[in-house]
Amino acid sequence: MATIKEALDSIMSIDGAQCCAVVDSSSGMMLGNAGGGMDIEIAAAGNTEVMRAKLKTMKALGLNDSIEDMLITLGHAYHILRPMAKQEGVFVYAVLDKAKSNLAMARRKIAEVEKELTF
Repeated sequence: MATIKEALDSIMSIDGAQCCAVVDSSSGMMLGNAGGGMDIEIAAAGNTEVMRAKLKTMKALGLNDSIEDMLITLGHAYHILRPMAKQEGVFVYAVLDKAKSNLAMARRKIAEVEKELTF
């Protein structure tokens, strides 16, 4: 079991991690964050809209499934959004430097962190 701070510290230990947050998708507010290099509050709020749009689309399509994670690939960064299985309406958000990170290992680590996170 990990607290939000412990979970964020663990994500920041990933090679290339720039910043991360735990986000309440009903409000777009962060429950905690770590790192820097961007305005993480704006990023969390904006990615809340991405998460909501995907869930709405899945519902409209009648997909009876769940999101494991979402990956947004930019020129220099990966943005990973991972909904919490145990806490509906909350997701883990991480930004990684594309040149310094191993995407497969990062996704695996974030999945482990998400499973251990409690609050």
